[in-house]
Amino acid sequence: MRVVDLHCDSLYESVTKNIALNDSSLEVVLNSAPESRKLQCYAIWVPDGFSPIEAEKLFYSAAKRLDEECKRLSIELLKPGSGCKKAFSSHNNSAYLTIENGLALGNKLDNVRRFADMGVRMMTLTWNAENAIGGGADTKKGLTGFGKQVVREMERAGMIIDISHASEELFYDVAESTSKPFVASHSNAYSVTSHRRNLKNGQIREIIRRKGLFGLNFHNAFLNDSPDRASVYDILRHAEHFLSLGGDDCLCFGSDFDGGVLPYDIKDSRVYDKIYELFLQHHYKQELVDKIFFENALNFFENFDIQRIL
Repeated sequence: MRVVDLHCDSLYESVTKNIALNDSSLEVVLNSAPESRKLQCYAIWVPDGFSPIEAEKLFYSAAKRLDEECKRLSIELLKPGSGCKKAFSSHNNSAYLTIENGLALGNKLDNVRRFADMGVRMMTLTWNAENAIGGGADTKKGLTGFGKQVVREMERAGMIIDISHASEELFYDVAESTSKPFVASHSNAYSVTSHRRNLKNGQIREIIRRKGLFGLNFHNAFLNDSPDRASVYDILRHAEHFLSLGGDDCLCFGSDFDGGVLPYDIKDSRVYDKIYELFLQHHYKQELVDKIFFENALNFFENFDIQRIL
């Protein structure tokens, strides 16, 4: 199986519970089959209630933990611009460090460059509440003045802007503030499941226009308006909606493993084999399925680096 996953919270679990990244309690299971390939984006989630000092401290602890765990478990920890396609083809497991909640910056603009130099690949500007950057999904607030500075600095530093968890107002402020592509690493389609965390059609079209990415999220409440009834088949329903809007080159996965509530028929990341077969059984061409599983994300990461250099 070959797959790129734009988002999980396994790193947060590892740091806060002091467990290994291959601990049996985690939903992200490392590849072991010789021909398997996975690029996992490991996000450090910063809860909204943290102070700026606590948030910054958590980030540094997580960055250290990921570096140590990748060395111990032979996971290839990638840096921006290091050539993810080559690494993906050469290693069973590779990883990017990402941030969920720009509160991790500790309200310091200089930390954007510092974190990028440490290898942070992308960052959500908010979680659900408001922070110094702007409004999260539970608000109706856009970017602050500081937030606009952060967006510009992320552009200069080559850090990808992630608008999952953003308010709709913040989403469109970002669209006005940057000409670069951006991503929604773990967000589903509002037209399929009317949760405030999901993307409306206008937002989906804007990401497609910019050649960004959106990652299918496995959290049950984002998959189905009746969360207890959510199943692996709902992943297909959301995929079909994204594709109906022209998202063939933008659709991928952002599972939210170890951070969400999984459907009753999903236990852990080994479900990707089942999802792959499900797409094929529903008459998706293998070329398109491979794009969704890994090619779209790999192409985006490499193209983003090329455009950053230009």
